[in-house]
Amino acid sequence: LQSSASTFYYSEKVSLFIKMERILAGVGRLGLGVAGLGFIGGNCLYNVEGGHRAVIFDQIRGVLPLSVSEGTGFRIPFIQTPIIMDIRSRPREIKSVTGTKDLQMVNIYLRVLSRPREDKLPTIYQTLGTNFDDRVLPSLGNEVLKSVVAQYNADQLLSMREQISRQIRETLTKRAETFHLILDDVSITHLVFGKEFTSAIEQKQVAQQEAERQTYIVAKAEQEKKAAIIRAEGEAQAAVVISKALEESGSGLIEVRRIDAAKEVAETLSRSRGVTYLPGGQGQNLLLNVGTAN
Repeated sequence: LQSSASTFYYSEKVSLFIKMERILAGVGRLGLGVAGLGFIGGNCLYNVEGGHRAVIFDQIRGVLPLSVSEGTGFRIPFIQTPIIMDIRSRPREIKSVTGTKDLQMVNIYLRVLSRPREDKLPTIYQTLGTNFDDRVLPSLGNEVLKSVVAQYNADQLLSMREQISRQIRETLTKRAETFHLILDDVSITHLVFGKEFTSAIEQKQVAQQEAERQTYIVAKAEQEKKAAIIRAEGEAQAAVVISKALEESGSGLIEVRRIDAAKEVAETLSRSRGVTYLPGGQGQNLLLNVGTAN
């Protein structure tokens, strides 16, 4: 009985050990699978976000000629390295201090929206790197601004701003194409002139206003002169008419004028608060002793 019991106990122990060995083997295989997936995910796969492209650098062949678009890509571990590049339009402000054709200094601010050509990303990475816009746009912008602004006078920068902005945009776009860059927008945002030019503009405006005022004064004097001449001519003609009338009708015209004046005096006195009675009769004269003509 003791022998059979020991044999049963030994067989149960062996079967339990075999089960545990199988479980550990399964866990080991599962761990190897998880490790393998982690290795593949961390070293063989990469993601390219929207608005970006990947340039692949191969340790054997160098930079591959084609870029990879958005999504998940596969690479050979330890041999290939993806370089993520942004292809979205990015703004940049370029400031330049330059001289005009009439030797005036001006601070000009230029805003540029630029992006790389997608099909030329490997070439851009080989020649300029990932910070291509920092290497190209500042120098190009300063050169184009100085060459274009030097063709115009300072006052033309204000009166011909749209034309100058278009010329800067066309010239800068053509230069940027050499480096495989696309310029979506180029515009002048600020123009700041020197103190001397600002003072000269103010003095010019004051002089123009003074000239306009003098022109107005001269025109006013001319009009007053013409009015005086016309008034004198009218008075002379009136004197001639009165003299002619006196010659033809004698003192009749004076009597008519005297009656009209008496009516005006009577009406004025009648409206006055201090007068309550107007004298009349044969011996009273409303014209204050103005005698009649003989």
